[in-house]
Amino acid sequence: MKERRHDAIIVGGGHNGLTCAAYLARAGWSVAVLERRPLVGGACVTEEPWPGYRVSTAAYVVSLFNRAIERDLQLENYGYRVLRRAPSSFTPLPDDRGLLLGPDPRFNREQIARFSRRDAERFPEYEALLARVAERLEPALEVPPPDLFPGVTTVRRKSLGKRLADGRRALGLWRALQPLGPDFGEVSELLLGSARTILDRWFESDILKATLATDAIIGSFQSISAPGSAYVLLHHVMGTAGGSRGVWGYVQGGMGALSRALAGAAEDAGAAIHCDTLVEEILVDERGVRGVRSDDGTIWTAPVVASNADPHVTFRRLLPDSALPDTFLRAVDRIDYSSASLKINLALAELPRFHGWPEGDTTPLRGTIHIGPSLDDIEAAYADALLGRPSQHPIIELTIPSTVDPDLAPPGRHVASMFVQYAPYALRDASWDAVREDFADRCIAEVTRLAPNFADAVLHRQVLAPVDLERLFGLTGGNIFHGAMSLHQLFHLRPVPGWSDHRTPIAGLYLCGAGAHPGGGVMGTPGRNAAYAIIADGRR
Repeated sequence: MKERRHDAIIVGGGHNGLTCAAYLARAGWSVAVLERRPLVGGACVTEEPWPGYRVSTAAYVVSLFNRAIERDLQLENYGYRVLRRAPSSFTPLPDDRGLLLGPDPRFNREQIARFSRRDAERFPEYEALLARVAERLEPALEVPPPDLFPGVTTVRRKSLGKRLADGRRALGLWRALQPLGPDFGEVSELLLGSARTILDRWFESDILKATLATDAIIGSFQSISAPGSAYVLLHHVMGTAGGSRGVWGYVQGGMGALSRALAGAAEDAGAAIHCDTLVEEILVDERGVRGVRSDDGTIWTAPVVASNADPHVTFRRLLPDSALPDTFLRAVDRIDYSSASLKINLALAELPRFHGWPEGDTTPLRGTIHIGPSLDDIEAAYADALLGRPSQHPIIELTIPSTVDPDLAPPGRHVASMFVQYAPYALRDASWDAVREDFADRCIAEVTRLAPNFADAVLHRQVLAPVDLERLFGLTGGNIFHGAMSLHQLFHLRPVPGWSDHRTPIAGLYLCGAGAHPGGGVMGTPGRNAAYAIIADGRR
Protein backbone atom coordinates (compact mmCIF):
# COMPACT_ATOMS: atom_id res chain seq x y z
CA MET A 1 0.00 0.00 0.00
CA LYS A 2 1.43 3.33 -1.08
CA GLU A 3 1.40 6.33 1.23
CA ARG A 4 1.97 9.97 0.40
CA ARG A 5 2.31 12.86 2.82
CA HIS A 6 1.15 16.46 2.33
CA ASP A 7 0.07 19.41 4.45
CA ALA A 8 -3.34 19.48 2.76
CA ILE A 9 -5.40 17.31 0.41
CA ILE A 10 -8.08 18.84 -1.83
CA VAL A 11 -10.87 16.41 -2.72
CA GLY A 12 -11.99 17.36 -6.23
CA GLY A 13 -10.33 19.59 -8.80
CA GLY A 14 -13.26 21.88 -9.56
CA HIS A 15 -12.58 25.59 -9.90
CA ASN A 16 -13.13 26.18 -6.16
CA GLY A 17 -10.83 23.32 -5.21
CA LEU A 18 -8.14 24.65 -7.54
CA THR A 19 -8.54 28.13 -6.06
CA CYS A 20 -8.16 26.76 -2.54
CA ALA A 21 -5.08 24.78 -3.59
CA ALA A 22 -3.45 27.79 -5.23
CA TYR A 23 -3.86 30.00 -2.16
CA LEU A 24 -2.57 27.30 0.17
CA ALA A 25 0.43 26.56 -2.05
CA ARG A 26 1.23 30.27 -2.28
CA ALA A 27 1.29 30.31 1.53
CA GLY A 28 3.93 27.57 1.51
CA TRP A 29 1.73 24.55 2.11
CA SER A 30 2.39 21.18 0.47
CA VAL A 31 -0.87 20.53 -1.38
CA ALA A 32 -2.24 17.67 -3.48
CA VAL A 33 -5.44 17.97 -5.54
CA LEU A 34 -7.18 14.66 -6.27
CA GLU A 35 -9.61 14.76 -9.23
CA ARG A 36 -11.59 11.70 -10.31
CA ARG A 37 -12.01 12.81 -13.95
CA PRO A 38 -9.19 12.93 -16.52
CA LEU A 39 -9.25 16.74 -16.53
CA VAL A 40 -9.56 19.45 -13.91
CA GLY A 41 -12.42 21.90 -13.59
CA GLY A 42 -15.39 19.92 -12.34
CA ALA A 43 -18.40 21.47 -14.07
CA CYS A 44 -16.20 24.32 -15.37
CA VAL A 45 -14.57 22.50 -18.30
CA THR A 46 -14.08 22.63 -22.05
CA GLU A 47 -14.35 19.30 -23.88
CA GLU A 48 -14.42 18.09 -27.49
CA PRO A 49 -17.38 15.73 -27.87
CA TRP A 50 -17.04 15.82 -31.69
CA PRO A 51 -13.81 16.36 -33.65
CA GLY A 52 -13.11 20.07 -34.08
CA TYR A 53 -15.94 21.27 -31.79
CA ARG A 54 -15.06 22.47 -28.30
CA VAL A 55 -17.93 23.03 -25.89
CA SER A 56 -18.26 24.28 -22.32
CA THR A 57 -19.87 21.07 -21.14
CA ALA A 58 -21.71 22.44 -18.10
CA ALA A 59 -20.98 26.02 -16.95
CA TYR A 60 -20.98 28.25 -20.02
CA VAL A 61 -20.67 31.98 -19.15
CA VAL A 62 -18.80 34.01 -16.55
CA SER A 63 -19.53 37.14 -14.52
CA LEU A 64 -19.46 36.16 -10.84
CA PHE A 65 -15.81 35.12 -10.81
CA ASN A 66 -14.00 36.96 -8.02
CA ARG A 67 -11.77 39.64 -9.51
CA ALA A 68 -9.49 39.49 -6.45
CA ILE A 69 -8.64 35.89 -7.32
CA GLU A 70 -7.93 36.91 -10.89
CA ARG A 71 -5.48 39.54 -9.62
CA ASP A 72 -3.93 37.52 -6.79
CA LEU A 73 -3.20 34.50 -8.97
CA GLN A 74 -2.37 36.57 -12.08
CA LEU A 75 -4.64 34.37 -14.16
CA GLU A 76 -4.09 36.47 -17.29
CA ASN A 77 -0.55 35.06 -17.37
CA TYR A 78 -2.08 31.59 -17.65
CA GLY A 79 -4.32 32.36 -20.60
CA TYR A 80 -7.50 33.50 -18.87
CA ARG A 81 -9.38 35.98 -21.06
CA VAL A 82 -13.00 37.11 -20.89
CA LEU A 83 -14.68 38.03 -24.16
CA ARG A 84 -17.34 40.69 -23.74
CA ARG A 85 -20.69 40.24 -25.41
CA ALA A 86 -22.48 43.21 -26.94
CA PRO A 87 -25.39 42.95 -26.99
CA SER A 88 -25.49 40.59 -24.04
CA SER A 89 -29.02 39.27 -24.49
CA PHE A 90 -31.71 38.85 -27.14
CA THR A 91 -35.32 37.84 -26.52
CA PRO A 92 -37.15 37.05 -29.78
CA LEU A 93 -40.95 37.07 -30.09
CA PRO A 94 -43.21 35.11 -32.47
CA ASP A 95 -44.39 38.38 -34.08
CA ASP A 96 -40.89 39.04 -35.51
CA ARG A 97 -39.96 41.57 -32.85
CA GLY A 98 -37.21 41.12 -30.29
CA LEU A 99 -35.52 42.84 -27.36
CA LEU A 100 -31.77 43.42 -27.31
CA LEU A 101 -29.96 44.43 -24.12
CA GLY A 102 -26.29 45.11 -23.48
CA PRO A 103 -23.77 47.14 -21.48
CA ASP A 104 -24.69 50.50 -23.10
CA PRO A 105 -27.44 52.28 -21.06
CA ARG A 106 -28.51 54.49 -23.98
CA PHE A 107 -28.82 51.46 -26.28
CA ASN A 108 -30.91 49.67 -23.67
CA ARG A 109 -33.31 52.59 -23.27
CA GLU A 110 -33.82 52.79 -27.01
CA GLN A 111 -34.50 49.07 -27.25
CA ILE A 112 -36.89 48.94 -24.30
CA ALA A 113 -38.76 52.02 -25.53
CA ARG A 114 -39.91 49.99 -28.55
CA PHE A 115 -42.07 48.05 -26.06
CA SER A 116 -42.67 50.60 -23.28
CA ARG A 117 -41.47 54.15 -22.84
CA ARG A 118 -42.27 53.92 -19.14
CA ASP A 119 -40.06 50.85 -18.78
CA ALA A 120 -37.28 52.56 -20.71
CA GLU A 121 -37.29 55.38 -18.17
CA ARG A 122 -37.44 53.06 -15.17
CA PHE A 123 -34.83 50.51 -16.28
CA PRO A 124 -31.78 52.66 -15.33
CA GLU A 125 -33.29 53.17 -11.86
CA TYR A 126 -33.82 49.42 -11.47
CA GLU A 127 -30.25 48.65 -12.52
CA ALA A 128 -28.92 51.33 -10.17
CA LEU A 129 -30.85 49.83 -7.23
CA LEU A 130 -29.50 46.34 -7.88
CA ALA A 131 -25.99 47.72 -8.26
CA ARG A 132 -26.20 49.63 -4.94
CA VAL A 133 -27.39 46.56 -3.06
CA ALA A 134 -24.88 44.25 -4.77
CA GLU A 135 -21.97 46.56 -4.03
CA ARG A 136 -22.91 46.63 -0.35
CA LEU A 137 -23.45 42.90 -0.08
CA GLU A 138 -20.41 41.73 -2.04
CA PRO A 139 -17.94 42.26 0.84
CA ALA A 140 -20.12 39.95 2.97
CA LEU A 141 -19.50 37.15 0.47
CA GLU A 142 -15.76 37.22 1.16
CA VAL A 143 -15.93 36.54 4.90
CA PRO A 144 -17.79 33.88 6.89
CA PRO A 145 -21.23 35.20 7.85
CA PRO A 146 -21.84 35.72 11.57
CA ASP A 147 -23.70 33.03 13.55
CA LEU A 148 -25.97 35.02 15.83
CA PHE A 149 -28.94 32.75 16.52
CA PRO A 150 -28.98 31.09 19.97
CA GLY A 151 -29.89 27.68 18.55
CA VAL A 152 -26.49 27.48 16.87
CA THR A 153 -24.88 26.71 20.23
CA THR A 154 -26.78 23.42 20.34
CA VAL A 155 -24.91 22.15 17.27
CA ARG A 156 -21.52 23.79 17.81
CA ARG A 157 -19.72 25.01 20.87
CA LYS A 158 -18.51 28.51 20.09
CA SER A 159 -15.31 29.81 21.61
CA LEU A 160 -15.04 33.33 22.92
CA GLY A 161 -12.86 34.18 19.90
CA LYS A 162 -15.53 33.02 17.49
CA ARG A 163 -18.24 34.91 19.37
CA LEU A 164 -16.18 38.09 19.14
CA ALA A 165 -15.49 37.47 15.43
CA ASP A 166 -19.20 36.93 14.79
CA GLY A 167 -19.95 40.21 16.56
CA ARG A 168 -17.37 42.08 14.47
CA ARG A 169 -18.75 40.62 11.24
CA ALA A 170 -22.32 41.46 12.21
CA LEU A 171 -21.28 45.04 12.95
CA GLY A 172 -19.41 45.23 9.65
CA LEU A 173 -22.45 43.98 7.74
CA TRP A 174 -24.70 46.48 9.53
CA ARG A 175 -22.34 49.31 8.62
CA ALA A 176 -22.13 48.14 5.01
CA LEU A 177 -25.92 48.10 4.66
CA GLN A 178 -26.53 51.32 6.60
CA PRO A 179 -26.28 53.62 3.53
CA LEU A 180 -29.14 51.63 1.97
CA GLY A 181 -31.49 52.85 4.72
CA PRO A 182 -33.66 55.02 2.44
CA ASP A 183 -34.17 51.99 0.19
CA PHE A 184 -34.76 49.56 3.06
CA GLY A 185 -38.19 48.42 1.88
CA GLU A 186 -36.96 47.50 -1.57
CA VAL A 187 -33.71 46.07 -0.23
CA SER A 188 -35.52 43.71 2.14
CA GLU A 189 -37.80 42.62 -0.69
CA LEU A 190 -34.78 41.89 -2.88
CA LEU A 191 -33.38 39.69 -0.14
CA LEU A 192 -36.59 37.99 0.95
CA GLY A 193 -39.32 38.51 -1.66
CA SER A 194 -40.34 37.08 -5.01
CA ALA A 195 -38.86 38.07 -8.34
CA ARG A 196 -42.30 38.29 -9.94
CA THR A 197 -43.62 40.78 -7.39
CA ILE A 198 -40.64 43.05 -7.91
CA LEU A 199 -40.62 42.84 -11.72
CA ASP A 200 -44.39 43.39 -11.97
CA ARG A 201 -44.13 46.52 -9.86
CA TRP A 202 -41.15 47.94 -11.74
CA PHE A 203 -42.15 47.17 -15.34
CA GLU A 204 -45.15 46.66 -17.61
CA SER A 205 -43.77 44.95 -20.74
CA ASP A 206 -43.79 41.15 -20.64
CA ILE A 207 -40.71 40.81 -22.79
CA LEU A 208 -38.51 42.87 -20.45
CA LYS A 209 -39.84 41.16 -17.33
CA ALA A 210 -39.32 37.69 -18.80
CA THR A 211 -35.79 38.55 -19.94
CA LEU A 212 -34.86 39.66 -16.43
CA ALA A 213 -36.76 36.87 -14.67
CA THR A 214 -34.61 34.05 -16.00
CA ASP A 215 -31.81 35.16 -13.66
CA ALA A 216 -34.13 34.31 -10.75
CA ILE A 217 -34.75 30.71 -11.80
CA ILE A 218 -31.70 29.53 -13.71
CA GLY A 219 -30.29 26.48 -11.98
CA SER A 220 -33.12 26.45 -9.43
CA PHE A 221 -36.27 24.42 -8.97
CA GLN A 222 -38.52 27.25 -7.91
CA SER A 223 -41.13 29.60 -9.27
CA ILE A 224 -40.51 33.26 -9.97
CA SER A 225 -43.32 33.82 -7.44
CA ALA A 226 -41.50 31.96 -4.66
CA PRO A 227 -40.26 33.95 -1.65
CA GLY A 228 -36.51 34.31 -1.94
CA SER A 229 -36.38 34.08 -5.74
CA ALA A 230 -35.51 37.78 -5.84
CA TYR A 231 -32.22 37.03 -4.07
CA VAL A 232 -31.20 34.70 -6.90
CA LEU A 233 -32.02 37.61 -9.23
CA LEU A 234 -29.68 39.77 -7.15
CA HIS A 235 -27.02 37.05 -6.85
CA HIS A 236 -26.58 37.06 -10.62
CA VAL A 237 -25.56 40.75 -10.71
CA MET A 238 -22.92 40.38 -7.99
CA GLY A 239 -20.06 40.13 -10.43
CA THR A 240 -18.14 42.21 -12.94
CA ALA A 241 -15.97 39.56 -14.58
CA GLY A 242 -17.92 40.09 -17.79
CA GLY A 243 -16.70 43.68 -17.95
CA SER A 244 -19.68 45.42 -16.33
CA ARG A 245 -21.96 44.57 -13.43
CA GLY A 246 -24.51 41.96 -14.39
CA VAL A 247 -23.04 41.52 -17.89
CA TRP A 248 -21.93 37.98 -18.57
CA GLY A 249 -19.03 37.11 -20.86
CA TYR A 250 -17.49 34.09 -22.57
CA VAL A 251 -14.16 32.70 -21.47
CA GLN A 252 -11.90 32.52 -24.52
CA GLY A 253 -11.38 28.85 -25.31
CA GLY A 254 -14.39 27.85 -23.22
CA MET A 255 -14.89 27.66 -19.48
CA GLY A 256 -12.14 25.09 -19.13
CA ALA A 257 -9.60 27.81 -19.89
CA LEU A 258 -10.41 29.36 -16.51
CA SER A 259 -9.90 26.03 -14.72
CA ARG A 260 -6.64 25.44 -16.60
CA ALA A 261 -5.43 28.90 -15.57
CA LEU A 262 -6.24 28.16 -11.93
CA ALA A 263 -4.46 24.81 -12.21
CA GLY A 264 -1.42 26.50 -13.75
CA ALA A 265 -1.26 29.04 -10.95
CA ALA A 266 -1.62 26.30 -8.34
CA GLU A 267 1.08 24.11 -9.88
CA ASP A 268 3.51 27.00 -10.27
CA ALA A 269 3.00 27.72 -6.57
CA GLY A 270 3.93 24.11 -5.79
CA ALA A 271 0.62 22.23 -5.70
CA ALA A 272 0.49 18.72 -7.18
CA ILE A 273 -2.59 17.86 -9.25
CA HIS A 274 -3.54 14.21 -9.78
CA CYS A 275 -6.31 13.44 -12.29
CA ASP A 276 -7.98 10.04 -12.69
CA THR A 277 -7.74 9.72 -8.91
CA LEU A 278 -11.01 8.94 -7.16
CA VAL A 279 -11.20 9.58 -3.42
CA GLU A 280 -13.13 6.70 -1.87
CA GLU A 281 -12.86 7.64 1.81
CA ILE A 282 -11.89 10.51 4.06
CA LEU A 283 -9.85 9.02 6.92
CA VAL A 284 -10.44 10.18 10.48
CA ASP A 285 -9.49 9.19 14.00
CA GLU A 286 -10.28 10.53 17.47
CA ARG A 287 -8.07 13.59 16.86
CA GLY A 288 -9.64 14.59 13.54
CA VAL A 289 -8.92 14.09 9.89
CA ARG A 290 -5.77 12.19 8.94
CA GLY A 291 -6.03 12.03 5.13
CA VAL A 292 -7.88 10.18 2.38
CA ARG A 293 -7.80 6.83 0.58
CA SER A 294 -7.99 6.82 -3.22
CA ASP A 295 -9.39 4.07 -5.43
CA ASP A 296 -5.96 2.57 -6.17
CA GLY A 297 -5.38 1.97 -2.46
CA THR A 298 -3.02 4.91 -1.94
CA ILE A 299 -3.24 6.58 1.47
CA TRP A 300 -2.79 10.33 1.20
CA THR A 301 -1.84 11.46 4.69
CA ALA A 302 -2.50 15.06 5.71
CA PRO A 303 -3.69 16.96 8.80
CA VAL A 304 -6.01 19.01 6.54
CA VAL A 305 -8.55 17.84 3.97
CA ALA A 306 -10.65 20.36 2.02
CA SER A 307 -13.58 18.89 0.12
CA ASN A 308 -14.70 20.47 -3.13
CA ALA A 309 -17.49 17.87 -3.29
CA ASP A 310 -21.00 18.86 -2.21
CA PRO A 311 -22.05 18.35 1.43
CA HIS A 312 -24.00 15.14 0.75
CA VAL A 313 -21.05 13.50 -1.00
CA THR A 314 -18.61 14.76 1.62
CA PHE A 315 -20.51 13.84 4.76
CA ARG A 316 -22.67 10.93 3.65
CA ARG A 317 -20.54 9.09 1.09
CA LEU A 318 -16.93 9.73 2.05
CA LEU A 319 -17.24 9.49 5.85
CA PRO A 320 -18.65 6.87 8.20
CA ASP A 321 -21.80 7.98 10.05
CA SER A 322 -20.01 7.47 13.35
CA ALA A 323 -17.56 10.27 12.51
CA LEU A 324 -20.15 13.02 12.81
CA PRO A 325 -22.69 14.13 15.46
CA ASP A 326 -26.28 13.06 14.85
CA THR A 327 -27.50 16.66 14.97
CA PHE A 328 -25.06 17.60 12.22
CA LEU A 329 -26.03 14.63 10.02
CA ARG A 330 -29.73 15.45 10.41
CA ALA A 331 -28.98 18.98 9.24
CA VAL A 332 -26.99 17.62 6.28
CA ASP A 333 -29.92 15.38 5.35
CA ARG A 334 -32.23 18.42 5.27
CA ILE A 335 -30.20 20.18 2.56
CA ASP A 336 -32.37 20.68 -0.50
CA TYR A 337 -30.76 19.54 -3.75
CA SER A 338 -33.88 19.98 -5.89
CA SER A 339 -32.84 20.52 -9.48
CA ALA A 340 -34.66 21.12 -12.72
CA SER A 341 -31.89 22.14 -15.12
CA LEU A 342 -30.85 20.34 -18.29
CA LYS A 343 -27.96 21.19 -20.61
CA ILE A 344 -27.82 20.53 -24.35
CA ASN A 345 -24.58 21.12 -26.26
CA LEU A 346 -24.81 21.40 -30.04
CA ALA A 347 -22.68 21.50 -33.16
CA LEU A 348 -24.33 23.65 -35.85
CA ALA A 349 -23.89 23.69 -39.61
CA GLU A 350 -25.06 27.31 -39.68
CA LEU A 351 -26.33 30.03 -37.39
CA PRO A 352 -30.05 30.25 -36.55
CA ARG A 353 -32.02 32.84 -38.50
CA PHE A 354 -34.68 34.39 -36.32
CA HIS A 355 -37.90 35.78 -37.74
CA GLY A 356 -37.73 39.47 -38.51
CA TRP A 357 -33.94 39.77 -38.34
CA PRO A 358 -31.85 40.58 -41.44
CA GLU A 359 -30.11 37.49 -42.80
CA GLY A 360 -26.38 37.58 -42.17
CA ASP A 361 -26.60 39.95 -39.20
CA THR A 362 -25.19 38.05 -36.22
CA THR A 363 -25.63 40.91 -33.75
CA PRO A 364 -28.40 39.28 -31.66
CA LEU A 365 -26.58 35.93 -31.59
CA ARG A 366 -23.55 37.07 -29.59
CA GLY A 367 -25.21 37.05 -26.19
CA THR A 368 -27.78 34.90 -24.40
CA ILE A 369 -30.92 34.24 -26.44
CA HIS A 370 -33.97 33.91 -24.16
CA ILE A 371 -36.73 31.58 -25.34
CA GLY A 372 -39.87 32.08 -23.23
CA PRO A 373 -41.26 35.61 -23.67
CA SER A 374 -43.52 36.14 -20.62
CA LEU A 375 -43.73 35.56 -16.89
CA ASP A 376 -46.81 33.41 -17.42
CA ASP A 377 -44.79 31.16 -19.75
CA ILE A 378 -42.24 30.70 -16.95
CA GLU A 379 -44.97 29.92 -14.41
CA ALA A 380 -46.57 27.38 -16.76
CA ALA A 381 -43.23 25.67 -17.34
CA TYR A 382 -42.73 25.45 -13.58
CA ALA A 383 -46.23 24.04 -13.06
CA ASP A 384 -45.39 21.14 -15.39
CA ALA A 385 -42.27 20.34 -13.38
CA LEU A 386 -44.21 20.39 -10.09
CA LEU A 387 -46.22 17.49 -11.48
CA GLY A 388 -43.02 15.55 -12.13
CA ARG A 389 -42.78 16.04 -15.87
CA PRO A 390 -40.47 18.09 -18.12
CA SER A 391 -41.96 21.42 -19.16
CA GLN A 392 -44.19 21.24 -22.20
CA HIS A 393 -42.81 24.60 -23.31
CA PRO A 394 -39.41 24.82 -21.60
CA ILE A 395 -37.62 28.06 -20.76
CA ILE A 396 -34.32 28.14 -22.66
CA GLU A 397 -31.14 30.17 -22.52
CA LEU A 398 -29.41 29.62 -25.87
CA THR A 399 -25.81 30.76 -26.29
CA ILE A 400 -23.58 30.52 -29.38
CA PRO A 401 -20.07 31.33 -28.13
CA SER A 402 -18.47 30.69 -31.53
CA THR A 403 -19.99 33.96 -32.74
CA VAL A 404 -17.46 35.69 -30.45
CA ASP A 405 -14.79 32.96 -30.21
CA PRO A 406 -14.62 31.35 -33.68
CA ASP A 407 -11.77 28.96 -32.77
CA LEU A 408 -14.31 26.80 -30.90
CA ALA A 409 -15.59 25.25 -34.14
CA PRO A 410 -14.34 24.43 -37.66
CA PRO A 411 -14.57 27.27 -40.23
CA GLY A 412 -18.19 28.03 -41.10
CA ARG A 413 -19.51 25.89 -38.24
CA HIS A 414 -20.63 26.81 -34.73
CA VAL A 415 -21.12 25.46 -31.24
CA ALA A 416 -24.14 26.30 -29.13
CA SER A 417 -25.52 25.43 -25.73
CA MET A 418 -29.06 25.37 -24.38
CA PHE A 419 -29.56 25.68 -20.63
CA VAL A 420 -33.10 24.54 -20.00
CA GLN A 421 -35.72 24.94 -17.26
CA TYR A 422 -37.64 22.98 -16.08
CA ALA A 423 -36.42 19.40 -16.22
CA PRO A 424 -37.04 17.83 -12.79
CA TYR A 425 -34.51 15.34 -11.50
CA ALA A 426 -37.23 12.94 -10.36
CA LEU A 427 -39.86 12.19 -13.00
CA ARG A 428 -43.23 10.84 -11.95
CA ASP A 429 -44.06 8.46 -14.81
CA ALA A 430 -40.79 7.90 -16.70
CA SER A 431 -37.02 7.85 -16.45
CA TRP A 432 -34.62 10.30 -18.02
CA ASP A 433 -32.99 7.47 -19.92
CA ALA A 434 -36.36 6.96 -21.64
CA VAL A 435 -37.35 10.59 -22.31
CA ARG A 436 -34.01 12.42 -22.60
CA GLU A 437 -33.89 12.58 -26.42
CA ASP A 438 -37.61 13.33 -26.84
CA PHE A 439 -37.28 16.27 -24.48
CA ALA A 440 -34.22 17.50 -26.39
CA ASP A 441 -36.33 17.38 -29.56
CA ARG A 442 -38.94 19.50 -27.76
CA CYS A 443 -36.30 22.07 -26.74
CA ILE A 444 -34.94 22.31 -30.28
CA ALA A 445 -38.49 22.68 -31.60
CA GLU A 446 -39.07 25.65 -29.24
CA VAL A 447 -36.14 27.49 -30.82
CA THR A 448 -37.16 26.40 -34.33
CA ARG A 449 -40.56 28.09 -33.89
CA LEU A 450 -38.65 31.37 -33.84
CA ALA A 451 -35.70 30.42 -36.09
CA PRO A 452 -37.04 28.02 -38.79
CA ASN A 453 -33.62 26.73 -39.91
CA PHE A 454 -32.46 25.76 -36.41
CA ALA A 455 -33.45 22.08 -36.27
CA ASP A 456 -31.91 21.35 -39.68
CA ALA A 457 -28.70 23.11 -38.65
CA VAL A 458 -28.02 20.69 -35.78
CA LEU A 459 -25.17 18.31 -36.70
CA HIS A 460 -24.50 16.78 -33.28
CA ARG A 461 -25.96 17.08 -29.81
CA GLN A 462 -25.06 16.12 -26.26
CA VAL A 463 -27.96 16.01 -23.80
CA LEU A 464 -27.22 16.21 -20.07
CA ALA A 465 -30.31 15.70 -17.91
CA PRO A 466 -30.07 16.27 -14.14
CA VAL A 467 -29.24 12.57 -13.64
CA ASP A 468 -26.41 12.92 -16.16
CA LEU A 469 -25.02 15.97 -14.36
CA GLU A 470 -25.04 13.88 -11.19
CA ARG A 471 -23.29 10.92 -12.84
CA LEU A 472 -20.73 12.96 -14.75
CA PHE A 473 -19.84 15.67 -12.24
CA GLY A 474 -20.88 14.14 -8.91
CA LEU A 475 -23.57 16.80 -8.36
CA THR A 476 -26.15 15.43 -5.96
CA GLY A 477 -29.58 15.65 -7.57
CA GLY A 478 -27.96 17.31 -10.58
CA ASN A 479 -27.90 20.57 -8.61
CA ILE A 480 -25.30 22.87 -10.15
CA PHE A 481 -25.06 24.98 -6.99
CA HIS A 482 -24.19 22.08 -4.58
CA GLY A 483 -27.53 22.78 -2.89
CA ALA A 484 -30.41 25.09 -3.70
CA MET A 485 -29.82 28.83 -3.33
CA SER A 486 -33.00 29.30 -1.32
CA LEU A 487 -33.46 31.43 1.79
CA HIS A 488 -32.93 28.62 4.31
CA GLN A 489 -29.63 27.64 2.65
CA LEU A 490 -27.79 30.95 2.35
CA PHE A 491 -25.31 33.00 4.36
CA HIS A 492 -25.11 31.75 8.00
CA LEU A 493 -27.32 28.75 7.12
CA ARG A 494 -25.03 27.38 4.39
CA PRO A 495 -24.30 24.50 4.33
CA VAL A 496 -26.04 24.00 7.70
CA PRO A 497 -26.65 26.29 10.69
CA GLY A 498 -23.57 26.83 12.79
CA TRP A 499 -21.02 25.79 10.17
CA SER A 500 -20.88 28.60 7.63
CA ASP A 501 -17.14 29.27 8.16
CA HIS A 502 -15.96 26.31 6.00
CA ARG A 503 -15.04 24.27 9.08
CA THR A 504 -16.81 21.04 10.08
CA PRO A 505 -17.28 19.02 13.30
CA ILE A 506 -14.17 17.02 12.33
CA ALA A 507 -10.97 18.86 13.15
CA GLY A 508 -8.98 19.52 9.98
CA LEU A 509 -11.87 18.84 7.57
CA TYR A 510 -13.14 21.83 5.56
CA LEU A 511 -15.64 22.51 2.78
CA CYS A 512 -14.24 24.57 -0.10
CA GLY A 513 -16.93 24.04 -2.76
CA ALA A 514 -20.17 25.77 -3.73
CA GLY A 515 -22.06 23.97 -0.94
CA ALA A 516 -20.33 26.37 1.44
CA HIS A 517 -20.85 30.13 1.77
CA PRO A 518 -21.42 32.13 -0.43
CA GLY A 519 -22.81 29.43 -2.73
CA GLY A 520 -22.99 28.50 -6.37
CA GLY A 521 -21.86 29.93 -9.66
CA VAL A 522 -18.36 30.14 -11.14
CA MET A 523 -16.98 32.56 -8.57
CA GLY A 524 -14.05 30.89 -6.76
CA THR A 525 -14.91 32.68 -3.52
CA PRO A 526 -15.76 29.53 -1.52
CA GLY A 527 -12.32 28.14 -2.36
CA ARG A 528 -10.55 31.36 -1.44
CA ASN A 529 -12.49 31.75 1.82
CA ALA A 530 -11.75 28.14 2.78
CA ALA A 531 -8.04 28.62 2.16
CA TYR A 532 -8.00 31.64 4.48
CA ALA A 533 -9.79 29.61 7.19
CA ILE A 534 -7.30 26.76 6.81
CA ILE A 535 -4.30 29.08 6.97
CA ALA A 536 -5.74 30.83 10.03
CA ASP A 537 -6.11 27.50 11.85
CA GLY A 538 -2.52 26.50 10.95
CA ARG A 539 -2.88 22.74 11.43
CA ARG A 540 -0.04 21.60 9.17
